[in-house]
Amino acid sequence: MLRAAYMSQEILSSFTEDIHGVLLIPSEIAGRYTIRIDNKEIFDRKRAGRFPEIKELKQLIRDIVAPEKSLGHSDKTS
Repeated sequence: MLRAAYMSQEILSSFTEDIHGVLLIPSEIAGRYTIRIDNKEIFDRKRAGRFPEIKELKQLIRDIVAPEKSLGHSDKTS
């Protein structure tokens, strides 16, 4: 739960004008970690076999909610 809370804080800080909130829902299944935007799954820990890095997660979210937004140091390098 600490990782989810940290990532939520980072997302809210990075996308202040672009998203309306973050909802954390505890799972009955241990280790479950799924990220969705408007019910569209963008990351699943079980399928990926790992947790996302915060940089990766911000990029995935940005690409959907604000594709033109610069993430500064979190942006992909060409």
